[in-house]
Amino acid sequence: MSRYKILLASIALFSGLNSQAQKGWINLFNGKDLKDWNIKIAKHNYNDNFGNTFYVKDGLLKVKYDGYENFDKQYGHIFYKKPFSYYLLKVEYRFVGEQAKGGEGWAWRNSGAMLHCQDPATMLKDQNFPISIEGQLLGGNGKDERPTGNVCTPGTTIEIKDNLFTPHCLNSSSKTYHGDQWVTAEFLVLGDSVIKHIINGDTVLTYTKPKIGGGDVANFDPKVKEDGKRLTGGYISLQSESHPIEFRAVKLFDLKSYANDQKKLEKVLERLRKE
Repeated sequence: MSRYKILLASIALFSGLNSQAQKGWINLFNGKDLKDWNIKIAKHNYNDNFGNTFYVKDGLLKVKYDGYENFDKQYGHIFYKKPFSYYLLKVEYRFVGEQAKGGEGWAWRNSGAMLHCQDPATMLKDQNFPISIEGQLLGGNGKDERPTGNVCTPGTTIEIKDNLFTPHCLNSSSKTYHGDQWVTAEFLVLGDSVIKHIINGDTVLTYTKPKIGGGDVANFDPKVKEDGKRLTGGYISLQSESHPIEFRAVKLFDLKSYANDQKKLEKVLERLRKE
């Protein structure tokens, strides 16, 4: 084959992969409204957006607490309307402002992207967190180390290097991000096989075999918490834990069609890594 034809073939392959990658992205947050999202805030009914906690302004999905007299453990979550199983989730976030009155000390500059969540319609009124895997998002205080992209396990378990992990949270290897700077967090979720946390392009945490089990979730329906059940998929949600946070992008690349084709999956992931 001539050098010219090789060049044309390479361009065609690159264009095909790029087109394939672009087609796979879904903007979960459209930058205009919350019509594709459902809300569950502890101590309030399903889809009661108490205090206008979640809202959109200037193209940003914002979480604020101006309508709260006291936060009082009213933990909230906003859920995308449909579940996923194999995907790459990308969020761009920053912490802003001051923590709400009554917020817990550990919740200062603390939020999360919840993966493999239970259906929010099955959460009871006083349930604090969805049964899920949390990609924890933390901000720094300007001096101390405080990694982001950690994992927490409300009502779930995971394995680290084939060993059951029983504590509630595990720190990642990420650096600390101080101030109000934008941070990009990605979560590669491949059913119940492997989950990777990626912060600003660096893989900072890897774990496997998520299941329902463990503690650190309260006031749930016992019928929903089927301990030992493999978490092969679920809903995605973003948290309100008492500190204001903003999201300028929430998008997902659906990998479900590649779940049974390892070679194609690896090609797509390599392309996404280079974008």
